Amino acid sequence: MKDLYIDGIWTDASAEAHFDVLNPATGEVIETVAEAGREEVEAAVRAARRAFDEGPWRRTTAAERGELLRRTADLLVRDREDLARTESLDTGKTLGEGRIDIDDVTNVFRYYADLADKDAGRLVDAGSASVVSRIVHEPVGVCALIAPWNYPLLQMSWKVAPALAAGNTVVLKPSEVTPLTTIKLVALLEEAGAPPGVVNLLLGPGHVGAAMVEHPAVDLVSFTGGYATGEKIMTAAAKGVRRVALELGGKNPNVIFADADYETALDYALMAAFVHSGQVCSAGARLIVQDGIHDRFVADLAARADRIRVGNGMDPDTETGPLVSAQHRAKVEAYIESALTEGAKLEAGGNRPEGPEYENGFFLRPTVFSGCTRDMAIVRDEVFGPVVTVERFTEEAEAIALANDTEYGLAGAVWTSDASRAQRVAGALRHGTVWINDYHPYLPQAEWGGFGKSGIGRELGPSGLAEYQESKHIYQNIDPVPQHWFKG
Repeated sequence: MKDLYIDGIWTDASAEAHFDVLNPATGEVIETVAEAGREEVEAAVRAARRAFDEGPWRRTTAAERGELLRRTADLLVRDREDLARTESLDTGKTLGEGRIDIDDVTNVFRYYADLADKDAGRLVDAGSASVVSRIVHEPVGVCALIAPWNYPLLQMSWKVAPALAAGNTVVLKPSEVTPLTTIKLVALLEEAGAPPGVVNLLLGPGHVGAAMVEHPAVDLVSFTGGYATGEKIMTAAAKGVRRVALELGGKNPNVIFADADYETALDYALMAAFVHSGQVCSAGARLIVQDGIHDRFVADLAARADRIRVGNGMDPDTETGPLVSAQHRAKVEAYIESALTEGAKLEAGGNRPEGPEYENGFFLRPTVFSGCTRDMAIVRDEVFGPVVTVERFTEEAEAIALANDTEYGLAGAVWTSDASRAQRVAGALRHGTVWINDYHPYLPQAEWGGFGKSGIGRELGPSGLAEYQESKHIYQNIDPVPQHWFKG
C-alpha cells in the first residue's frame, strides 16, 4: 500500500509496517495505511532539503506559488463531498461539520494564494540619496508540519498553505488516528503541480514526528497538539536553534453576564462546549455565569444538553458524534470521576449512551457540572471532551479574574448587552481570541494563537505567513566614494 509520498513518488514503508485507522462511531477498520520508519523520515527530509536548496522551487515567483494554491483550492471544491465524508468517518464528527471543514480549508488556500505575492517588502530610509535600503522576506527552508487528530485537514491547511506560499518545502505528518484526508490533500497538491520534493508525507505515531523534529536538516517545526509534546518539541528544536510554532490548546472561559440575551447565550454555550463532542482546542469548556441568572442557566443548560442527539456522524439526525478513540474516552471519563470526587455537582450526562447503535463506538453523553471551583482538575486541565463546568461570579472584576485564572490563553468569550462592558472585559482577557456575543468563528485573514501555555507564534492572517519567512536587510550604496578609514 503506497500511502507515503516522498520526492514525488507514492511509496510503501520499507519495513512493511502498517497501522489500522478506525471509525470511532463503529470501532471498525476504515483503512490500513503504511507507517514510516527512520529510513522514510530521512528520505523525506532529504528530498525536501534538495528541493529547497537545488530544485526549481526556489526560482518560482510568489505569483506562481499562489497559482499552485489556487489550483489546489479548486480541486478541494471538486472533491468536497468525498473529503467531507472521509473526514466524518475518520474523526466521528457529523457530515455537516465535515463539509464546513472542507469549505474552511478551501478558504485558507485561497487566502494564502491571494496573499502570496502581496508582500514586496519595504524600503528603509537610510538618510542618504545614494543608498537604497530594502527589507525583503525569504522562505525559512524545510518545514516539518505536524497536525492533530481533531481537525486533521483544517489544521494541516493552516500550516501547509502559508508554508508553500512563502516558498518553503514541507514534510507533513498528520495524527496516526486521523490521517486519511491529509493523504488525499497531498494527492491534490500533486495534481495541482507541486514539484517533486516540495511536499512530502509521512504517516505514523509519535516516534515518526520525533524523528522529524530531531532531524538537523529541518529548519522549522509547526505543531498543533498537547502541551507535553510541545515542550519536547521545543527542547529538541533548541539543538541547532531551529524555529518553532506551537498551538497547544486551551481552557477557554465563556463569561455570561446577567444582561446578556439569555436564549442566545444559552444556545451558543451549548455549541461552544459540545460541537465535535468538545474535541476542539477553543471549546467553551469553562462557563462563568453571573449570580442573577446562574441557577436558571444551569438548569436550562443541563436540560438542553440531555436532549442533544448523540450518534454516528453519517446519520443526518446526529447532532454530535463519538470521541475519537476508546483511549481518549477513558481519559475523559477519568476526569468526570475526578470531578465527582472533588465535589462538583453532576447536572447532566457523565455516562455512555445505551443502545445497540452505541455498543462498538466511543460515545459519551454531553456532561454538565455545576458548583465548580478553580482548584478542581476538571476546571484547570484541558479535558478535550463533551464536558462543561460552571462557575459563578458577582462583579465584573471577579469575572475577569476567573477568566484569566488559567495557565492557558487561547480563546474566550463575553456575553453582555452593555457595549462598554463588552469592550472592557474583552480588553482585559489574556487570551489570543476573544469573541463578544458569539463563539467559535475564525477568519483566515485574522491571526490565531494563544498566550501562556497555549503556545508560541500565530497561524492565519499575515502573521501566519510571516511564521514561514526570514527577514533580510539589503543595503546598497549606489555611489560609494573612498572614506580613507586608514591612513596607511
